Amino acid sequence: MARKKISLAGKYAVSLILVLMVFLPLLVTIISSLKIPGSLDAQSPLWISARDMTLNNYLSVFKERYLVRAFTNTIKIVAVSIFFNVLVGSITAYCLERFEFRFKKIIYILFYLAMMVPTNIVEIARFQVIRGMGLYNTLGAPIVIYIAANLMQLYIYRQVISGISVSLDESAMLDGCGYFRIFAQIIFPLLTPATATLVIIKTVSIVNDMYIPYLYMPKNQNKTLTTFLMDYANAQHGSWQSLAAGIIIVMLPTILIYLFFQRYILAGIAAGAVKE
Repeated sequence: MARKKISLAGKYAVSLILVLMVFLPLLVTIISSLKIPGSLDAQSPLWISARDMTLNNYLSVFKERYLVRAFTNTIKIVAVSIFFNVLVGSITAYCLERFEFRFKKIIYILFYLAMMVPTNIVEIARFQVIRGMGLYNTLGAPIVIYIAANLMQLYIYRQVISGISVSLDESAMLDGCGYFRIFAQIIFPLLTPATATLVIIKTVSIVNDMYIPYLYMPKNQNKTLTTFLMDYANAQHGSWQSLAAGIIIVMLPTILIYLFFQRYILAGIAAGAVKE
């Protein structure tokens, strides 16, 4: 009994440490965003005092010229990229999983090989391709890259489709359904957990990405939330309160999306893990 209690106490201690490691920086950022200028230098960042609290830091961020444009650009990029990721990814995974054709194994290898190659190795060639397509300094550049460069959706959808019985397809075909109708009305609705998981993962990845928007869309009119935050941080010159407020505002979209879809996460990740 004593050993079990010690083991249980150790598990709780490790879990508490991990929770603090995750939430303490976020808590410091939230509290710092509400403090008046100069208070962080004189007090602990976790110290809360009513007379030192203000919302002016958030107001100053909302007054920034390119915030609304950055938010709009980010929404457009996320929406279009995820739409085509879901559409093309689910259809491709269905074809690869359900049909037999020549060079199928080679296609599998090529898809997964593309996922394993580091993007930095092909960055020069990719930049030349984007410029050759006339997409440089447009919202189309990151959209094409987010659709074509990351093929994680194939893996997620294939795992789920492999767990769906083929008898569903056969029964629908006996009733006169074609392949497109089978996919649209039977298979795709069963992919809802995987789709929700993909939406969360892709949204967080796209919203948090600063490298691609900064490299391919340097114009101010094409700023995203991350490039806006980078320029905003450079303009603050040590004003940690305003910078913390900007970080919280940039984080809000992904947090809201996560809260909306979070009940599907485990179902989508675990789907396809066990087969009949």
